[in-house]
Amino acid sequence: MALQLRVYVPPHPLIRHWLAVSRDATTPSALFKTAMTELGRWLTYEATREWLPTLETQVQTPLAECPATLIDPEVPVVVVPILRAGLALLDGAQTLLPLASVYHLGIVRNEETLQPSFYLNKLPDRLDPRARILVLDPMLATGGTMAAAVDELVKRGADPNMIRIVAVVAAPPALQALSTNYPELTVYSATIDEGLNQNGYIVPGLGDAGDRSFGT
Repeated sequence: MALQLRVYVPPHPLIRHWLAVSRDATTPSALFKTAMTELGRWLTYEATREWLPTLETQVQTPLAECPATLIDPEVPVVVVPILRAGLALLDGAQTLLPLASVYHLGIVRNEETLQPSFYLNKLPDRLDPRARILVLDPMLATGGTMAAAVDELVKRGADPNMIRIVAVVAAPPALQALSTNYPELTVYSATIDEGLNQNGYIVPGLGDAGDRSFGT
C-alpha cells in the first residue's frame, strides 16, 4: 500500500497492552473505557512529539538562572473529538493538553451507503492557520468520516500539515482515502488492521468503540 501521508504505529508497550485489552470481547465496558483513555493519553504523547511549538527562555531555579524550553502560548492547540466514540479518547488527550481548546464534531455514518453526515458541528468560523489540531476517532475504517472532519477544518483555515489524527485501529482503505485527499496529514494509530468486512467494519478490529465505551 503506497501512501503519501505519514502513518506511525508507536511500538510503546503500554499502547500494545491497552490495545490488547480493548480488542478482547470479554473486556467489560468500564475497563474498555479505561483502555480508550490510556490509548488516548499515550497516542497523544507520541503525536505531540516535536509538533508542539516551543520557545526558549530563562528561569531562575533556587540556585541559579538556567535555560528553559516552554510550550509557546501564542500558538493555539486544538483537540477535535469525533462523536461519540472520540469522546473515549478525549480524557487521555486532555491530561496532556489541559489548555487546548476542544471543539466537538458529531458525524454519523449511513449503514447502507457508508457515507458520513453531520449532526453537530461546534467548530469556530475561523481557525488560526498556525493552530496545531489533534483529531480523535478510535476507528479509521473507510476514511469517510475523518475526511469529512478534515474538510470542515480546512474550510475554516486549518493547515493540513498541522493536523494530526489519533486513532486506535486503522484500516488500509481509510489510510488510502486520506492519503489521496490530504497527503499532508499525519496519523498515529495503535495498529493497522487487515481490512473491512462486507458491512464496513474493521477486521479484526475491536467492535463498536462507542457502544463498548458507553455500554449502549
